[in-house]
Amino acid sequence: MSIENSVHSPGKWRFRFVYGMALVLFLVAGGRLFYLTVVDKAFLKNQGEIRAVRTESIPATRGMILDRRGEPLAVSTTTWTIVANPKALWKMKSDPALNLGPEQEIKRLAEVMGVGRAWLQEKFESNKNRSFMYLKRQISPNEADAIMAERIVGVIKTKEYKRFYPAGEVASHVVGFTNIDDKGQEGIELAYDQALEGEPGRRSYLKDLSGNIIHSVGVAETERPGENIELSIDLRLQYLAYRELKAAVNEHRATSASAVILDVKTGEILAMVNQPSYNPNDRSKLEYEELRNRAVIDLFEPGSTMKPFTISAALMSGQYTTETTINTSPGYLRFGRFTIRDAANYGDMNFERLLIKSSNVGASKIALSLPQDAIWNMDYELGIGSPVGIGFPGEASGVLPSHPKWHPSEIATLSYGYGLSVSTLQLAQAYMTLANDGYRVPVTIFKQDAPADGKQVISREVAKDVVKMMESVVQKGSGKAAKIPGYRVAGKTGTVHKVGSKGYEYDQYIALFAGVAPASNPRLAMVVMVNDPKGREYYGGEVAAPVFSRVMEGALTTLNIYPDLPEGLREVRLEPKKTPLQVVQGG
Repeated sequence: MSIENSVHSPGKWRFRFVYGMALVLFLVAGGRLFYLTVVDKAFLKNQGEIRAVRTESIPATRGMILDRRGEPLAVSTTTWTIVANPKALWKMKSDPALNLGPEQEIKRLAEVMGVGRAWLQEKFESNKNRSFMYLKRQISPNEADAIMAERIVGVIKTKEYKRFYPAGEVASHVVGFTNIDDKGQEGIELAYDQALEGEPGRRSYLKDLSGNIIHSVGVAETERPGENIELSIDLRLQYLAYRELKAAVNEHRATSASAVILDVKTGEILAMVNQPSYNPNDRSKLEYEELRNRAVIDLFEPGSTMKPFTISAALMSGQYTTETTINTSPGYLRFGRFTIRDAANYGDMNFERLLIKSSNVGASKIALSLPQDAIWNMDYELGIGSPVGIGFPGEASGVLPSHPKWHPSEIATLSYGYGLSVSTLQLAQAYMTLANDGYRVPVTIFKQDAPADGKQVISREVAKDVVKMMESVVQKGSGKAAKIPGYRVAGKTGTVHKVGSKGYEYDQYIALFAGVAPASNPRLAMVVMVNDPKGREYYGGEVAAPVFSRVMEGALTTLNIYPDLPEGLREVRLEPKKTPLQVVQGG
């Protein structure tokens, strides 16, 4: 071996070793790069987006609630909400010389927001590890722009929707309201929240490490607005009923009241009002009692307003005719220590006079002569004791007691409206059925193109006869204050003693009037309930009947329902007369 070969052999070997190592490293790096850019591309992209791309919800516009004529009862308006990223604010570098830093930013923000600096400072400090915090929700565009003009680190604005109720307190118990997150809390807003709220969309943003938006990536999913809901309510009638009911409550210093108007043919609720009420646009001083939709929740004994149905059961039995007379002498009926009384000894009376005088003794004797479950069956078929089924939260079913064996006093009291309980809406449903020739259709809060299928629960002949008898109550009896110039009106008064802790209260009443018009071909049924009037007037004929008259007159003319009273028999409105005291259960 030559000297030259022996000298260069070790260098050549080292060169090849280094070259080989470099090649191995290159292959390893290339393989890793290939793996990351090809094999694991989707995973790495996803991880990158998690750290840089954020998906935010696009709020959907909540559906409108409309009355039957398309008038808005609930609408959503665009508002802005100011949110902050406390974590980003506290990460910013302070520079006292340039008056920069978290404290300085909070001071500027407090000034433009009009809030206390100490309160805002504490809010940011208690949320310093969070990247999201509400500052001010649902504000006007001008206010939002003023805040954003300060360019506070980590503060942005987002779009939200705020619910507005054009009819205010007039329709509040029907419509209800939503909370600040646009979720239904009462009324239609709660009952049909899912249909109204729609489906939110999704939008992606590219953000920096501080959470600030760099640019929009795009809309991943478009929002779907909520459904509009068209109610059967006629806002014109709703305003009218609300105004008159509120005036009556104030005049008679009543605790509460409710009124319902139904379309006799379709079962649609045209108006449903309550007192006290509340303004859903300003709930700062809202009290729980104001939230009660008393027309569907509150229960009461209907008293003498049930006597037309007792007569209906009697005529349906075949045992009686419209001219059958009942001997009510001596004006009372005893069951052991329990006594049923009339205001006077009316002697023999037919059914029409029984309603005019509102005889408890007469109604009791009729009921006791029928099969023991006859009155119960009639009330049940009219919907008493069952929810009306309009889908409102908390709707009461009422109470219709059932006994294996009825005591005579239980049958008697049921005949004149005691021992059972109803809501205003249930009682209106019963009168609607009577006015619709005994054909009961489902009650609904939604506008109907055609009436739903119903059930004949009172024969047409009997229903017509009873409505005609109820006309006499308005013409000659305690319902005179329910008269409407130009129209024939049929109805029944009721004055019910309230139940207290020790039985019926002597000086606390519920004043009722239930009626239909025009009596020749009824189109509307209405019930007015006034709870605990504290003035000198407290009878149904004095307190509730005048409300019925004024509201029904306005409703008939508003709906262009032609007068049915012959021209020569029309009269001007009469002031309600004082009715004689009727003892305990009288009408």
